[in-house]
Amino acid sequence: MIRSARPHSNRYLLKLSGEILAGDAGQGLRPDTLRKLASSVVSLHQKSCEIGIVVGGGNFVRGRDLTSVESVTADQMGMLATLMNSLALRDAIEAEGAHAAVFSAFPVPGIVDIFNPRKASALLSTGTVLIYGGGTGNPGLTTDTAAALRAVQTGCSVLLKGTKVDGIYDSDPVVHSDAKRLPSLSYDDVLRLGLRVMDAAAVAICRDAALPIRVFDIRNPANIARVIDDPSIGSIVSGGGRTDD
Repeated sequence: MIRSARPHSNRYLLKLSGEILAGDAGQGLRPDTLRKLASSVVSLHQKSCEIGIVVGGGNFVRGRDLTSVESVTADQMGMLATLMNSLALRDAIEAEGAHAAVFSAFPVPGIVDIFNPRKASALLSTGTVLIYGGGTGNPGLTTDTAAALRAVQTGCSVLLKGTKVDGIYDSDPVVHSDAKRLPSLSYDDVLRLGLRVMDAAAVAICRDAALPIRVFDIRNPANIARVIDDPSIGSIVSGGGRTDD
């Protein structure tokens, strides 16, 4: 079991996919999308919230798609892609007026510092927005798992998972027109039903730490600041049971 830090009621971990940073382009970084996301992060920061961010690397490379190289190498390439996104997001946030810093899961001397839970927690307390790159630093584990770990290690009160849909559904709403949105459900519901909220390891880490997961539509970046105050936005995974719309 991961040892949890003392939770802070105003501390949040935001999980973003790399594809979100690419906007409609699908690949690379789209400057206007990056700016809007950064502006929304700063809006949340201005609510006296302490914010950590984990971002994926799928807009540059997805390890599981690189069949021409060994799986460990592919995952390492994906971890490097998350660092590229982290650096871009740091600069965008600072351009919007907040102080930001990047930590890496593995040494990258001369560019960013390696992740340290105590140092990260202290910096969050000063109002620095922290971005955690490099995944967990280990192949075979997703950035969802990295997000759950960093949230628990730094004492976050909620994990905010930004997605391309407005919450959790009982089936894929893109494929099934009768899919029902589930405003709330338990960690065990997610695991038992095989819902693709986050990978199973990430959900189990959150369950063991009693860390709620809020899943919301980040295609409207303004939801980043709204989701902590408006329970009608998205879905929540916690120790409670399932409810249907």
